[in-house]
This record gives sequence, C-alpha cells and structure tokens, in this order.
Amino acid sequence: MVSSASAQLSLSAHRLRVPLANPFTTAVRSATELETVLVRLMDAEGRSAWGETPVSKVTGVSAEASIRGIEGPLRELLQAAPSLDEALVALQLSEQPAAIRSAVDCALHDLRAQQAGEPLARQLGAQSLRVRTDMTLSVAEASELVPKAVALIEQGFGCLKIKIDAQHDAVTALREVRRAVGPRPVLRADANQAFEVAEAIRVIRELEDSEVNLSLVEQPVVAADLPGLAEVSRAVETPVMADESIWTMSDLLELLRLRAAPMVNIKLAKTGGLSQAVEMLNYARAEGLRVVIGCMLESHVGISAAATLAALLPEDDQDLDGGLWLRESPILGGAEYRGSQILLSDAPGLGISGVRGLTNPLGE
Repeated sequence: MVSSASAQLSLSAHRLRVPLANPFTTAVRSATELETVLVRLMDAEGRSAWGETPVSKVTGVSAEASIRGIEGPLRELLQAAPSLDEALVALQLSEQPAAIRSAVDCALHDLRAQQAGEPLARQLGAQSLRVRTDMTLSVAEASELVPKAVALIEQGFGCLKIKIDAQHDAVTALREVRRAVGPRPVLRADANQAFEVAEAIRVIRELEDSEVNLSLVEQPVVAADLPGLAEVSRAVETPVMADESIWTMSDLLELLRLRAAPMVNIKLAKTGGLSQAVEMLNYARAEGLRVVIGCMLESHVGISAAATLAALLPEDDQDLDGGLWLRESPILGGAEYRGSQILLSDAPGLGISGVRGLTNPLGE
C-alpha cells in the first residue's frame, strides 16, 4: 500500500446536465444544454474540492472518456504521488486530454488552498476577489441581435461579445448593434475560426470602415493556421485575439515567434488546468501580449476556477459568462454572478460547498 498523503484522497467523477436559458450558437456548434463532468476530490479530513471537464466538440472529450480518464489513469496517478504538489507536477505529464486533466488540476489547487485555510485566488497572489465579465450573443441576424444587445446594456453589461460566422452578414449585424447601443459599450467579435484569411481581412476592414469600433476580433481563421492569423493581424488595425490556436506553452511560443496576434484568450480546459495557465499568463504578459481569461459553457465550478485565474490580471473585461447561460445553477457556493461582476468566494479554496442533485458517481 502506498503511504502518501495523496493515497488518502478519494477521487470521483459525476455527470451533470443543465438546461440553458437560451440556445448557444457559434460558427462551430449550437447547444441547448450544458453537458459536463465534475470531479470531486476528498481528503481524509472530509474536505471536498472540485474541478470540471466541459464536454463538447470544442474540448474534444466525451463524458465517457472523461470518466475513464479521471477514475482510471488520473486516480492512479494521484494515489501514487507523495504529495499534492507532486501530483500537480505529474498531472502535467499525463497523456490525458487537457480538458480532463484540467478538472483534476483545479480540484488539487482547490484542496491545497482549503488545507492552507485561504481562498485559492489569494494563495495564487490575487489582490481582489472581484472580476468583470463580458456577455456573449449567439450568431444571429441584426434584427435578433439588436434588441438583445440593448437589453444587456440596460442590465449593466459594458462589454458585449458577438459571435459571427460566414453564413450571416456580420458587417450589417455589428453596425446595427453599434448604432443601437451607442459609442460607449465595448464590442467584441468572435468568429470561432469561421473565415479564410482573405475573407477575414475583408470583413474586418469593412467593420473598420463602418466605424463599428470593435475592441478585438477573436480567432478569425482556423486554429492551425498561425501564419494566416499573423497575416490577418498585419492587414487590419483592429486587435486580433488568438483563442483556439493557443492551448499549450508551445503554441504560445509559436504565436510569439510569428507575431501572429497581440492578444490571447487563455482557458483552463485548453491548458490542462491552473498550473500551466498561470505560467502561460505570466509569460504572455511579460512578452507584451494582452491576456483575456475565457471559458467554455461551464457550471459555476469551472467558472470559479477561471475567475480565480482572471483575478491575477489588472481589472478588465474578461470572457467568463459561461455560467450565465444556465437556466439555473446547481452549484452551492463558489463564484457568484452579480450582473457583469463575478464575486469570488472568500472561503478557503474555491468556496464550493456542494452540488444540488449530484448523487451518483459516473461509471457506477
């Protein structure tokens, strides 16, 4: 029997499905519910720590694969590690997909902070427990986008991210939204890899000529085409942000080598958790890149961890509205939305006390 602190831990995976308040539509997919896998990590003193693996085409993992990875190789890895810190190091070397590793990584960070008796954000060095987020609007025609955008501004959101694709008239839609909301709100566009390089340049230039005044355009071309992303960045004045192109430190280094974009969107499900995300955030900022922390469609478990990471940045509009799409959150404790603000818990760790209706571990 392994005599280590990690051997006394209990790791389980739990399936969660939550209806969305409205369909979520991008250039890649359309969803009406959140499907996700939660990780619960318990120590011998009865503390429960949490992490999340969002399930989707974007993360590239299924619920079944997540179950097998968490309750198989990653459970074995955890039990073999002499300490939580060594488990975190070993986890980064695992061949499990990033989104699956992220759930266990975040739970380990949560537990370590709980054992130290301090909020995870404070342990990582955050000065504030408050983060501001944008709000996303799904791909749609101008007639549908405009009233939704106006309503969100009236609710207090100062930054809107509008999904665009090659099948809709993005220029007209964004021009009409700007006309309706006025000059003050911040508008972002997210293409989710929708365009070829030449088309991306044409659309962004037309948006510039129309004085839409976008603060950024996110991932206009396919993720693997960093040279193409660099070509777009050089051809337009609007800042371009890499999202799907940047998963690992190697991706970030290649983006910097090519000067492919001045901005990056870091997401825990891409980096494999907080360990590499913090490293990438610090490196990107040191190299002069602007960093935005993003999320997938996630429950308040994943949002709590991502907001913890975002709290390390100067105040800015982050991209953490994933939990606002849920019809109702089953998560007790953790980060809390108040309009465009996300308030992190001041309880130890992530501050999550439980999940309503979560009774059966996956695979049983």
